[in-house]
Amino acid sequence: MTKKLFRFLALAVFPILGATFIRLLYFTNKKRFFLPSQLYNEPVVFAFWHADLLMLPYFYLKLRSSPKIKLMISEHFDGQLIAKTVRYLHFDTIHGSTTRGGARVLIQALKGLDDGYDIGLTPDGPKGPRYSISDGVVVLAQKRQAKVVVLHCVPSSFWQLSSWDKFIIPKPFGMLQFYASAPIDLTGLEMEDAKKIVYQALMEHALP
Repeated sequence: MTKKLFRFLALAVFPILGATFIRLLYFTNKKRFFLPSQLYNEPVVFAFWHADLLMLPYFYLKLRSSPKIKLMISEHFDGQLIAKTVRYLHFDTIHGSTTRGGARVLIQALKGLDDGYDIGLTPDGPKGPRYSISDGVVVLAQKRQAKVVVLHCVPSSFWQLSSWDKFIIPKPFGMLQFYASAPIDLTGLEMEDAKKIVYQALMEHALP
């Protein structure tokens, strides 16, 4: 099978199976939610580690009664698979990362905030290093005076891939603990100081 044919078939089949698999994992696990007392009503920047991505679409639906979000997804092939999968869960996407085609992607994300969308991104994506912080999360927040909310999913039992991000796949019939930080205001901070604050929040419930 040629690479082109393999990718065509994967893009046709994997997203449907992937979305179904995510639903099964979510609904076969018990859930506990640790939420801030009040979530900011204006559009926010949701930040989460790349390894935590799988269960967070359902967490977002818990956080917002009227969900309206654009996820920043890389243009790599695995990013295309993720983008098509989350569309089955009714999420919009922005293609690219803050490190590849960065200016174009940031402009789209800023426009999304202007249009009332939350923006979701992985500061260590699309290729790492694991648990690193790109400038994009700070740029988006400061350019539009948007708050940052950090998300985590901590499963009681899971498979951990050997990929660069040590991607987490929860096992069924366990417990999923979801954490959302209070909105973080980065207004007026220097870039490195702001990134340090976001990093510390992201590491609070990070898996080894």
